[in-house]
Amino acid sequence: MVTAGIEAATEPSSLHLREVCKTFRRADGAEVVALDRLTLDVAEGEMIALIGPSGCGKSTLLRMIAGLDRPTSGSLRVGSQPIDGPGAERGLMFQDPSLFPWKTVRRNIETGPAARGVLRSHRGEVDEYLRLTGLEPFADSYPHQLSGGMAQRAALARALINHPKVLLLDEPLGALDQFTRMRMQDEVVRIWRARRTTTVLVTHDIDEALYMCDRIVVMTPRPGRIERVMDVTLERPRHRNDPRFLELRAEILEMLHFAGDEPAEAEGVAS
Repeated sequence: MVTAGIEAATEPSSLHLREVCKTFRRADGAEVVALDRLTLDVAEGEMIALIGPSGCGKSTLLRMIAGLDRPTSGSLRVGSQPIDGPGAERGLMFQDPSLFPWKTVRRNIETGPAARGVLRSHRGEVDEYLRLTGLEPFADSYPHQLSGGMAQRAALARALINHPKVLLLDEPLGALDQFTRMRMQDEVVRIWRARRTTTVLVTHDIDEALYMCDRIVVMTPRPGRIERVMDVTLERPRHRNDPRFLELRAEILEMLHFAGDEPAEAEGVAS
């Protein structure tokens, strides 16, 4: 069960992008435009997905929101605060859980509070996150003793214990088998519904975006622009065989030009 303390600990924040551009210079001196004039608002407590073809700048955008990279022009804000570098109010989770192999699950989750010098007062909270993610029986296990799904839950708990106002997920379930991935989608949605942390998910999986998110941001091939923002009005809990779910899936595939005559390519993009 999620305690009231855990629920109240996070104060989600809105996210605002204005005319964000990002260019890179290749070794031969040519300039490459990765992102072009992106403007987007994400409401407090909302979960959105960024989807689009490989190379359209989804992960680059996530790195800029995390403060690990800077835009060439434009602005990014969490609430009213400009993003000018990494900050504890933004948690980032990658496809690789990147757990410290020499630390137990408990010690991995404690990393953030320990680094901030508040572990002594947060030990009870570590126990709550172990329960929240179903990892209590594995608290003293090491990463090599965990399944892929359990390792990702540990990485999620490690990100959430820092109470981010915005959670950034960069293909966090991409390395899992399909059945584990679907179970983890349920886990992430369950925790998000309890916490209501503002969440931005980068994924190539259209079904995942439809199943988990409130809105889907469809991006164009490079230079990455926002082609469309789609509201997902399906009631929760969602069902993958819902006719409306399948209609929205087909609509997104059509937007990405992977419907109809190219079934093999369409399957590759959606999975």
